[in-house]
Amino acid sequence: MLSRMPNTDVRFVGKELGPLTTEGSALLLGVTHTIAETPSPDLVLVPGGATTPSQMVDDDVLDWLRKVHEVTTWTTSVCTGALILGAAGILKGLPATTHWYKMGVLKTMGARPNPDERIVRSGKIVTAAGVSAGIDLALWLAGEIHGRAVAEAIQLVIEYDPHPPFDTGHMSKASKETQKLAKKMMNDRMPADQHRLVPKIAWRRFIDLIRTGK
Repeated sequence: MLSRMPNTDVRFVGKELGPLTTEGSALLLGVTHTIAETPSPDLVLVPGGATTPSQMVDDDVLDWLRKVHEVTTWTTSVCTGALILGAAGILKGLPATTHWYKMGVLKTMGARPNPDERIVRSGKIVTAAGVSAGIDLALWLAGEIHGRAVAEAIQLVIEYDPHPPFDTGHMSKASKETQKLAKKMMNDRMPADQHRLVPKIAWRRFIDLIRTGK
């Protein structure tokens, strides 16, 4: 999506160069640049996923986010990427959103959750809800950066005209049975090593709250 914007250099940034296996283990993505090679991006987009907890306690990643946030034009996230921004202290006291499954964690990290909003902007910080909201965020950013005409052309290029066969894409629309099944799916998807990081995340946040008062 963002690569379709004019004069745009997109980097997939990580601590080390090389392939990363995505959720489901069926697709590899390649880290094109290290965080050390990317000290001043115009736009940062932090994704979420099943390994979000490990990123929330990775001080190299969190320190990089804090530093680049000082120079970005836009600091953004999609899905549980907002929790990583929260762990970096970037969302304290600010309205934000994330995947519905982790809205409580977003509040714990000091943000003000907006569960009814698909995209939430606070200055140059923009957070998007779960997964598919990333498409909306990318189009919104294209419009802000290059104008409506370019954004609408990109929307047509990717033929983004969703007509889902079901209408349970928000918690307010889903039955209790659907919510229960979805929560089970999310719980089962989380790797055991990521579950084990939850106490560490909570402890780090507690210490931060004591030290900073927010």
